[in-house]
Amino acid sequence: MTDKSSNKAGAGQAMWGGRFSASPNALMQAINVSIGFDRRLAAQDIAGSQAHAAMLAKTGVISSEDEAEIQRGLSAIAGEMAAGTFPFRDEFEDIHMNVEARLRELIGPVAGRLHTARSRNDQVALDFRLWVREACDRSAAQLEGLQQALIGKAAAHTDTLMPGFTHLQPAQPVTFGHHLMAYVEMFSRDASRFRDARARMNECPLGAAALAGSPFPIDRAMTAKALGFDRPTANSLDSVSARDFALEALSAASICATHLSRLAEELVLWMTPQFGFIRLSDAFTTGSSIMPQKKNPDAAELIRAKVGRILGSLTSLTVVMKGLPLAYSTDMQEDKVPTFEAFDALELSLLAMTGLIADLEPNTERMAAAAGAGFSTATDLADWLVRELDLPFRDAHHVTGAAVKRAEQLGVDLDDLPLAELQALNQGICEDVFKVLTPAASSASRVSYGGTAPDQVRSQIKRWKDTLR
Repeated sequence: MTDKSSNKAGAGQAMWGGRFSASPNALMQAINVSIGFDRRLAAQDIAGSQAHAAMLAKTGVISSEDEAEIQRGLSAIAGEMAAGTFPFRDEFEDIHMNVEARLRELIGPVAGRLHTARSRNDQVALDFRLWVREACDRSAAQLEGLQQALIGKAAAHTDTLMPGFTHLQPAQPVTFGHHLMAYVEMFSRDASRFRDARARMNECPLGAAALAGSPFPIDRAMTAKALGFDRPTANSLDSVSARDFALEALSAASICATHLSRLAEELVLWMTPQFGFIRLSDAFTTGSSIMPQKKNPDAAELIRAKVGRILGSLTSLTVVMKGLPLAYSTDMQEDKVPTFEAFDALELSLLAMTGLIADLEPNTERMAAAAGAGFSTATDLADWLVRELDLPFRDAHHVTGAAVKRAEQLGVDLDDLPLAELQALNQGICEDVFKVLTPAASSASRVSYGGTAPDQVRSQIKRWKDTLR
């Protein structure tokens, strides 16, 4: 590799090459270059540079004339990036040096004043923090869209019966609306985790310079305010070496992806002929190249798989950071790709799941038929024995178990078990017991706060509509 870049004004080597007499080996260049992925920080890099230039002029570190030229050049670069004409070049290694080199081409040597009182260390810490902050905002907004879709579907099915499961075995009847609202709660916590992470990361590292701060009379509070931060970071070493903001965001993303995967798994199960609980349109299904009858829930399956990529990104960055001494190490260059990939996958998954929920239609008859299967009203019998006959619950549980066993022997459901059979287990049982043994009665009886009774579900839907509004 020749050293021609070091002789070119504004070239990558010239920005840090005073100590060096030769260019890097080609392999060194290949492993060191990050512009292929950190170009995604372009908007953040421009915003940070604009705020930094304004502060330098306000504090008298550079002249107002120089600032005006720098701002003119940065605006031109922003326009090139928006138009897709910005000349990204590997020879300048990263987004920071690409912007600075282009700025020098546009406005000349005055571009060199922009880097006063800052380092690429605090510059990348700023850019990455801005990007992750925006990703958290997007995720929270997309989660709200998914919640709205779930609430809309739940509102249409507050009375639609379905089986509730534990251990994937029929447990008690619930309503489809109640089941969907469980995910509204889960995704609400996910959104709050993103908001919490955002609040904690909302401190500005710009001005920490390489690791020790700056001797110039800079105003870090000014740049922090200009970039929407609550305050500047309080320790220069921590400012450039911390990536826990990304780890926390990836942790929130991993938990959210886990919730998406659980819902996706249920959609896959419910669409099978064995369940037959829902139908999906052609918009969110695919066919088979060999089996013409197939209609596969590929969108749900892919959402289910994305958690592996997202959790892998969290693990990857954790391993990168776990052994690094303070302050900055180039290992941290490996923080961006996994974070970008994770949030790309999460965004796609959230949008696809929102579409799936809006698209699905429940097979209400099939759900209702399944709601009473597996003696799902057995607990209602036990509760009736406690309320009406004043049996201790453990005794009522024993009587109910015997009733289930007898019904199983006769091949009938609990509500079809002859009264005489029930009275053989406890003489106090009367005809009124059959009023509680239907799935509809069971669901309607669960009137405790947060229960599956339709009125409770409607109340929760109203609460969430008011909250999201």
